[in-house]
Amino acid sequence: MDEVGTPFCITVDTQTLQDETVTIRNRDSMEQVRISINGLLNFLLEKLR
Repeated sequence: MDEVGTPFCITVDTQTLQDETVTIRNRDSMEQVRISINGLLNFLLEKLR
């Protein structure tokens, strides 16, 4: 578990530069998804409701 309590980790990597996507990992379930940078805000708003 994250000591700060951050619910998601967002990873920017070399693939981000190629296809403008990021990996988001859920702190609790460890589930990872790859999404478009443009969809990041909506994804987080939906998950944090």
